[in-house]
Amino acid sequence: MSTTLVSTLSRAAAASARGSWRIRCMATAAGELKKTGLYDFHVENGAKMVPFAGYSMPLSYGSVGAIASHNHVRDSVGLFDVGHMMQTNFRGATATQFLEWLTPSSLSSLEPFASTLSVLLNERGGIIDDTVITKHTASAFYVVTNAGRRDRDLPWFEAKLAEWNASPRAAAGTVTLEVLDGWGLLALQGPRAAEYLQGLTPFDLRTLTFGHSAFVPVDGRRLHVARGGYTGEDGFEISIPPADTGAVARLLSRNPVQLTGLGARDSLRLEAGMCLYGSDLDEDTTPVEAGLTWVIGKDRRETGDFIGAEGVLKHLKDGPPRRRVGLIVEGAPARQGAKIFSPGSDEQLGTVTSGQPSPTLGKNIAMAYVQNGWHKKGTEVEVDVRNKRRKAVLTPMPFYKPRFFRG
Repeated sequence: MSTTLVSTLSRAAAASARGSWRIRCMATAAGELKKTGLYDFHVENGAKMVPFAGYSMPLSYGSVGAIASHNHVRDSVGLFDVGHMMQTNFRGATATQFLEWLTPSSLSSLEPFASTLSVLLNERGGIIDDTVITKHTASAFYVVTNAGRRDRDLPWFEAKLAEWNASPRAAAGTVTLEVLDGWGLLALQGPRAAEYLQGLTPFDLRTLTFGHSAFVPVDGRRLHVARGGYTGEDGFEISIPPADTGAVARLLSRNPVQLTGLGARDSLRLEAGMCLYGSDLDEDTTPVEAGLTWVIGKDRRETGDFIGAEGVLKHLKDGPPRRRVGLIVEGAPARQGAKIFSPGSDEQLGTVTSGQPSPTLGKNIAMAYVQNGWHKKGTEVEVDVRNKRRKAVLTPMPFYKPRFFRG
């Protein structure tokens, strides 16, 4: 995959009353698609495989459609293969300072085994990738980034590590990078996720709250388990050594767990107001525009000692030119690329970045960027859907109230 090409899931929507769903993926670079360690497992379970982020990934399983899978995760528990994501470890005496240079987050104040959503920024303050950073100790971090950005992220990490380790800032110790190639990553999501996983471990999962992780014994294996996910439901993301991925997947896919693919994953994350890189985030978008100002630590705003700080701090001070918003669209769903106008005029205000019907809400929802000043909730706009103007109302996100376990 080239460093500029991002393969993204940009459409997963109800196509008929029978609940069939469509998915559109941007073309991947020429060459064979990569496979996660669970490719054979997916095929054995009747998965429909599609290209996504340079990988062959399951869209759905057997005759179970994406809407049914979506609802099962909301009502019970589903299992997702997210082993295409890049898992890395950063270690060294100055690992905290290094990652605080790459991101605007306050990692020094993060508790051990606590996680935070963050962003990797370019020199202009644009988002190279969104990431989840877990602090194990002040000198050890576990970082997960997007598969479709690997060819951008990894060279960036390596170049910045070389720069850091050769600078006086690494006087207290250099930093190393370990890429966990071949490791599995499974997301067990839904209101029954904790009940199910608790039956497989003596570890008291009630002590593991949202945004925290631990090394948990599961069927004789010591696995890194993080409480969180991409669906808005309670759940866990479980990192697994290559040799154990298949066995753990089989262990986690028994009744009532339902294997769940990309179609349901996209609708679940959109209801939860979560961004998809390449659709809702890119290198020309700052975290302030993206509504991710909360990832910028208060102390970091004062020191400005991170890559891209000038552009980010300017948007914080003066306001961004545009803002990410949620929309409820009347009549028909607005897809990625649909233009947004002020009512009754040809003044374009912005563009839809993600959109589809919400199975949970029974409404057409969308994520978009609009001009600053048009971003307040309740504002009425018009969206061009198949050459017809549709009324839309700006609605706070998430559309679906998350049910994260906070203890």
